[in-house]
Amino acid sequence: QVQLVESGGGLVQAGGSLKLSCTASGRTFSVSALGWFRQTSGKEREFVAAISWNGAVTTYADSVEDRFTISRDNAKNTLYLQMNNLKPEDSAVYYCGVARAGTSTRRAQNYDYWGQGTQVTVSS
Repeated sequence: QVQLVESGGGLVQAGGSLKLSCTASGRTFSVSALGWFRQTSGKEREFVAAISWNGAVTTYADSVEDRFTISRDNAKNTLYLQMNNLKPEDSAVYYCGVARAGTSTRRAQNYDYWGQGTQVTVSS
């Protein structure tokens, strides 16, 4: 069993930055691919970024490429998402998740565990 807790969300002006953190309990975290997704009211959970178990491979949604950076510290059981040059359309609840082994990290249905989410609001 893995428990995830996101933090770092808040209100920021367009062009600003935020860094999200996701701290986990459980040994599965350090040997699993991890991802960040976001969701707005009435819409499906949308892929943002993912990272392999050792941090060697990262992948991003086109909408955040070159603005967001995903990273992890397995010694601290923590996943990060550095978000720069934020836009109003980035406003959403952001979730971290633990991906099932051998599956595409871009699909929310391939994740076994999720945090409770952290709200990010970008004002124009």
